[in-house]
Amino acid sequence: MQTVNLKKYYYELYRKDTFVEVSDEVAEALLLMLREENNRVRKIYYHKAYFSLDREDGIENDALCGFEKSPEDIFMEQEEERFFLLTLERLDEALSHLTPAQERRIRARYLDGRKAKEIADAEGVSIHVIYESLQRGLKSLQRYFARKKWREFEE
Repeated sequence: MQTVNLKKYYYELYRKDTFVEVSDEVAEALLLMLREENNRVRKIYYHKAYFSLDREDGIENDALCGFEKSPEDIFMEQEEERFFLLTLERLDEALSHLTPAQERRIRARYLDGRKAKEIADAEGVSIHVIYESLQRGLKSLQRYFARKKWREFEE
């Protein structure tokens, strides 16, 4: 039988010295547990591994590869940017073929993010008129895009 201090092994639970007699096997298991925990803490400190690689948030890729993007990632970003700009040009062209009221209302609602009620109050018309104008304008845009044969992810 050995006497162990529980404060040494379970400091969070025992803040004061508490001595207990345990068998030799239990004392050896407690000592082994303490050594393994200390080794783990030292490895974390030595390798500066204060984060988990199991989180799957990409931090391990940043740690291993730095912040450089692969040529494929750069190419994909350039393609997305080109497609976005092309879509904006097409949308601007299609909007110019609407009536001035429809163009103004669609820009206010979908590009500026204003509510239909705000648009109606600003123009001094009924909200029902705004909804009908938006619907007709969107249908006109659909027809224009179909006539030009513009589809998503195509040039």
